[in-house]
Amino acid sequence: MYLNPENTVPNNGLTSFGIAVPIGQGLLINQRMADLRKAKIAQNLNQAERTLQATEVLFEAAISYTAWKRSFDELKLYENYFKNAEIRYKGISKLIEQGDKPAIDSIEAGIVVKTRQLNLEQARLKVRKAQLELSNYLWLENNIPLELKENLIPDANLAFQIPQAFQLHNLAEINLDNHPKIKALDAKINMLKIDKQLKSNNLLPKLNLSYNYLSEPGFTNSGRIEDYKIGLNFEFPLFLRKERAGLKLAKLKIQDSEYGLLFERKSIENKLKAQQQELQSLEKQQNYNNNLVKDFNTLLTAEDKLFEMGESSLFVINSRENALVSSQLNKILLENTYFNALLNLFKTIANPN
Repeated sequence: MYLNPENTVPNNGLTSFGIAVPIGQGLLINQRMADLRKAKIAQNLNQAERTLQATEVLFEAAISYTAWKRSFDELKLYENYFKNAEIRYKGISKLIEQGDKPAIDSIEAGIVVKTRQLNLEQARLKVRKAQLELSNYLWLENNIPLELKENLIPDANLAFQIPQAFQLHNLAEINLDNHPKIKALDAKINMLKIDKQLKSNNLLPKLNLSYNYLSEPGFTNSGRIEDYKIGLNFEFPLFLRKERAGLKLAKLKIQDSEYGLLFERKSIENKLKAQQQELQSLEKQQNYNNNLVKDFNTLLTAEDKLFEMGESSLFVINSRENALVSSQLNKILLENTYFNALLNLFKTIANPN
């Protein structure tokens, strides 16, 4: 009975090593394979998200720059009209001394001087705050913050510099497939598809085929390749409620994300069209307002001449000047709105390179 060793085990037991291969559930995909594939896709997702974050930072910095330019232009405007108000006040005072104008005109001229002085001080504060806001985005390589000096002035040719710096020329050649938001959503959908494959794989039975080589501990002279053990492990639940529910949920998530992708693509297309139309409209508004500034300036010049000839009053001149100041302030506002529209277009395109 001891001639055949297959039914007996040595006193020291048996050692074995081998391999188990799934031929059912887990053959094409398992949790580790799914995690690896999702990790590779996550690299593209992270790159798209970094692009969006870089775009957002550049957009906010540029908006701060245009706000600084607007406040600076308003400061220069108020400085100019404050000087004009002082000159007019001195001239009115001399005319009053000579008896050519009533004394009440000095009160009105003085009110204009005080009003312009108040506007000038408010503009100075606005400029300083805009400089500090812009300084938040100025850093050296060694994480050293910078601060704008008060004598620095913004670029006067932003209408050319912004499209040049942010590559806003060939808008007709924009490919939305390369848009970081579209890439991010595509990556998320691909990750959900991997989850769906894993859920589908869970519906298969667990069938594992194993092979184990057997030998006695410390017995080096056997070399018997016929001493092995083959196993087949089969497992399948009676009900697959959990697995079917997981698969259905994965399909719904993919469907929802695909609808979201279609919505985002259409939303970007419509936003680009709306922003281009806004830019065209703002260009027309700037032309109309420039004509108004020119006409108001002509009226004020003519009114000054009539005043010198004694055929006008200080009240009319101040009214003309206020209308001119309002139109020039509106010019600065329209210019700033135009710059911001260009920057919003850059943000929508999301190409910080």
